[in-house]
Amino acid sequence: MFENLVNQEAGKQLAADIKANRLPGAILLAGPEASGKLTAALETARILSCHQKPQGKWTCTCPSCLQHKALICSNLMVMGPRDCSLEISAAAKAFTEAHFINAKYIDAARYLFLRSVRKLTLRFNGILWEGDTNLNKIGSLIEEINEKLEPLDFPRPLPDVNEVKKLCEEIAKLTVKLENDFLYDSIPINQVRNMEAWAHIKSEEGKKTVIIENAERMQTSVRNALLKILEEPPEDVVFILITSKRNAIMQTILSRVRTYNFLNRNQEGQKEVIERVFHNMDFKGSINEYLLTYLPVTPSELKAQARVFYNSVASRQICDIEEIVKKCQNFYPRIELRIFLEYIIQYMKPLLKSQAGSEALAQAMAKLRTCNDNITLWNQKPVSALEVLLRDMFALNNRFGGVFCAAM
Repeated sequence: MFENLVNQEAGKQLAADIKANRLPGAILLAGPEASGKLTAALETARILSCHQKPQGKWTCTCPSCLQHKALICSNLMVMGPRDCSLEISAAAKAFTEAHFINAKYIDAARYLFLRSVRKLTLRFNGILWEGDTNLNKIGSLIEEINEKLEPLDFPRPLPDVNEVKKLCEEIAKLTVKLENDFLYDSIPINQVRNMEAWAHIKSEEGKKTVIIENAERMQTSVRNALLKILEEPPEDVVFILITSKRNAIMQTILSRVRTYNFLNRNQEGQKEVIERVFHNMDFKGSINEYLLTYLPVTPSELKAQARVFYNSVASRQICDIEEIVKKCQNFYPRIELRIFLEYIIQYMKPLLKSQAGSEALAQAMAKLRTCNDNITLWNQKPVSALEVLLRDMFALNNRFGGVFCAAM
């Protein structure tokens, strides 16, 4: 069990509870980003539905395990926001390079790419999105992605190297559009209600699993709706919540789940994951740092543009917002926006040295969150949202007597 979960003691704890038949109907996987929580959640879903005894070997070929490994099982529902585009790009590179050299791990690399795409498309299950005004547009995009995935899927023989590379590039572009245009930064309450209706339909075979990623981002109304089903969960459904911020989870939800803690892997552990999963033997940094190498705009450029923006506030001089957005390629994928705003926060940390600065920082953080929400939730254009943010930051700086200082 959990053979593909590297260097996490939580995998052994989950395996022991499953073997002893003491896994509760709702669990929480908590720990830092890129620590294997979604991998563990998907493995838990597969193991619970496995038809073979002993249960749960990764090499199992029962119909349920094959469907779960390909992430096409109808008993699996995945919800919640996630930055998928970088993992898809990294998986595409590992897959195309393995195909080019006819590597012995080609099947593993093939699964890696297929699963990386489906970790995103699973979140657009038609059942979840029933009643959403974007359902038809989403359906068209999903159909196009699936058509391009078909020649790459098992058990078909792979096309030639150039065709595989072309298909991977086309799929990556489509998934970026799907994620950026339609994936909500917080789960809509209608999706929780649709999920609840699905969960109460008895499964024909095996357990159903509902995975909710970034559970801390749920709004109060959504948390309350989820709480109701966690209080009386259907007998054949397991709920797996995932978070990197356990303290942000509502206490009444925490009281109804068993927590499994994931730790930040040490440098050697992270290197092992990069080698085993992405087959890169040369990279020396963390998993997050490795994935960031696939950003269309480098982190250093995002940092530089964040400095331009922040120094504009500090000097009380208007900067060229359109030029910043252009150099950041319109913050596409949206993870670039998060990184850009995080750099602005870093530049503001010296404000903590004074009382006025601390108050200004708290108010500035609220403005940054609003800017992020305006772009990711309400689809405001980045130029417009940043212009509003700049105006609000100017006002803050004036209100607190020019407390913002230029960053070097």
